[in-house]
Amino acid sequence: MDLLRQPKAVWATAGASVVAFMGIGLVDPILPSIARGLHATAGQVSLLFTSYFLITAVAMLLTGFVSSRIGGRRTLLLGLALVVVFAGLAGTSDTVGRLVGFRAGWGLGNALFVSTALAVIVGAAAGGSAAAILLYESALGLGMACGPLLGAILGNVSWRYPFFGTATLMAIGFLCITMFLKEQPKPARKTSVLDPIRALGHGGLASAAVSAFFYNYTFFTVLAFTPFVLNMTPYRSGAVFFAWGVLLAVFSVIVAPRMQARLGSLKVLGGSLVLLAADVLVLGYGDHTTAVVCTVLSGALIGVNNTVYTELALGVSDAPRPVASAGYNFVRWFAAAAAPYFAPKIEEWTDIHVPFVVAGITALLGAAVVVVRRRALTHEVAERDVAHATEDGVSAFAN
Repeated sequence: MDLLRQPKAVWATAGASVVAFMGIGLVDPILPSIARGLHATAGQVSLLFTSYFLITAVAMLLTGFVSSRIGGRRTLLLGLALVVVFAGLAGTSDTVGRLVGFRAGWGLGNALFVSTALAVIVGAAAGGSAAAILLYESALGLGMACGPLLGAILGNVSWRYPFFGTATLMAIGFLCITMFLKEQPKPARKTSVLDPIRALGHGGLASAAVSAFFYNYTFFTVLAFTPFVLNMTPYRSGAVFFAWGVLLAVFSVIVAPRMQARLGSLKVLGGSLVLLAADVLVLGYGDHTTAVVCTVLSGALIGVNNTVYTELALGVSDAPRPVASAGYNFVRWFAAAAAPYFAPKIEEWTDIHVPFVVAGITALLGAAVVVVRRRALTHEVAERDVAHATEDGVSAFAN
């Protein structure tokens, strides 16, 4: 397949996806700067992640409901418009409360966009679903890597500039999709708000979601709390998380499928979670250089975990993929909202090391769920999907 020969509609959607994923890690290098600029504590500033992902989790129940009624193109444009408005407003905030509130609106827009983008790319891409998935994963990896870098470059001037920069880029994405993407066919059956909840009645999907919940707590402890531990300038912090994002992209797109083909999904996932637990413990108790190295290395383990989890979630049950993905994401994003809130609180109650101990424990709990529920997580559909992904050199990472 020739990955580069794609319609303009695909490139427009993929480009906007890069910016959407950049928004997740954009604030990482500037968290200390925001705290100083708004005279806020680390716990208050970490609510930027909590509000964002709490709304994202709830919105997962609504995205299928909305897109099945107004169509993929309009859902993308609605999500982009919300991000443009709320990211721009975030840059004007004069209190941390307003910033947290605007970030929540940003999360709603991002949920509508990201949850619909993969389906739109698959529908419009040349070369079949394999090419579409590779484009989507490449967009995700590039966005996760470049978000902290953009945040550092603009944030070194003012913590407000990354928000204005995101609003500008998303506005460009809005115009590109308006110009190049035609309306997509609506699904034959409209999705109910409760369909993702009903899908979680399947034991395998529920097990994947619960294990991913524990893992996501670890993931977002690293992403949201580590910048305060490193206490570096925006440039240096951005460089650390850029390297982290590069490893995440490489291991999710290239390394994870090869490891799955050799060892099997559940062995790869269980082993990676145990290694992640060890990594965050060393991060929490090591010196500054060790903490930097462990932060970067965690990107490789997170990349592997993200890919395997999503393949399990999409293949382990008989629910339609968009519905299964929505139910799975509904559960796991609550942990992404919880970790940025509780990690600073735990530090206040104890010391700076204990949040990483908790993160290590949650990674091990995720591995324990995989071991205990391994039969429920083994399904011929999942094995077939992994085989197909390996043959094509890609994996189905539908965040």
